Amino acid sequence: MFSLNRATILGNLTRDPEIKQIASGQTVCTFGVATNRSWTDQAGVRQDKAEFHNVVAWGKLAEICGQILAKGKKVYIEGRLQTRDWEGQDGVKRYRTEIVAENAIILDRAGGVGGAGSAGSSFAPTPSLGDDPSIDPTTEIKVEDIPF
Repeated sequence: MFSLNRATILGNLTRDPEIKQIASGQTVCTFGVATNRSWTDQAGVRQDKAEFHNVVAWGKLAEICGQILAKGKKVYIEGRLQTRDWEGQDGVKRYRTEIVAENAIILDRAGGVGGAGSAGSSFAPTPSLGDDPSIDPTTEIKVEDIPF
């Protein structure tokens, strides 16, 4: 039996990343990303809707996200969906679905909102295409070039 848990989003950070170290010493970074959807309704009126996603990164990726990302930055995130549950102080069970980031690419140009990163800067916990000297990281990424 085959199953797949993949999440891919491209949007803007809704808040600055929060970085912490948990009791085990592992680094965790949390941030929000907003994505937008536009369509024309039956009356011919353009409609827009924003979705807000919670993202969490661990380890080296968390450290990099905390240093490079900032509110308003455009970012591409790949990862998997995970739902956590816990009991609140009021005794009520709470749930949170989030994207556990495995790869991130900052899409803003250097000097843009937040002032860090460059177009197409990729950061992941493992070596990525960004380490390949034959790839020019200053090349602009167009949405139509993304293969999905």
